[in-house]
Amino acid sequence: MKTKEEILKSFPKNPDYIIEILHALQDSNPYNYLTPEDIKLCAEYLDLPVSYVEGVASFYSMFSLKPRGRYVIRLCDSPPCHLVGSESLLEYLERKLKIKVGETTPDRLFTLELTSCIGVCAVAPAMMINDDVYGNLTFEKIDKILEEKRGNL
Repeated sequence: MKTKEEILKSFPKNPDYIIEILHALQDSNPYNYLTPEDIKLCAEYLDLPVSYVEGVASFYSMFSLKPRGRYVIRLCDSPPCHLVGSESLLEYLERKLKIKVGETTPDRLFTLELTSCIGVCAVAPAMMINDDVYGNLTFEKIDKILEEKRGNL
């Protein structure tokens, strides 16, 4: 695993790379979030105010400023997904994981979030877990996906 300094040095010192840098820093954290230290390091590296970097990190829903689970589940709640059952899948995930949207399981394995669209309407309902997309979801398919993730420890 790269150090934070190695991550920063892998990008040009150009503010145009702020999103990529923040992604790389967040991805290096086992709890999928940006720490205050990450924000400060990015600001110093790009010679930007800390408040500017915090503003970027808090604006985009892909970034988190609080610890999350190892696997971040983003259930699509766009109209196409909603029309084919994402609401019942959300209720199922909340029951199965025993958490609500925005919460993390006590074992820090899963965080449940909603997203407005992941761009795979042809396979609605859909969700992302970290960078992996899953479509044509059913309760059974969700069970299988969660068990796979639990087995990857």
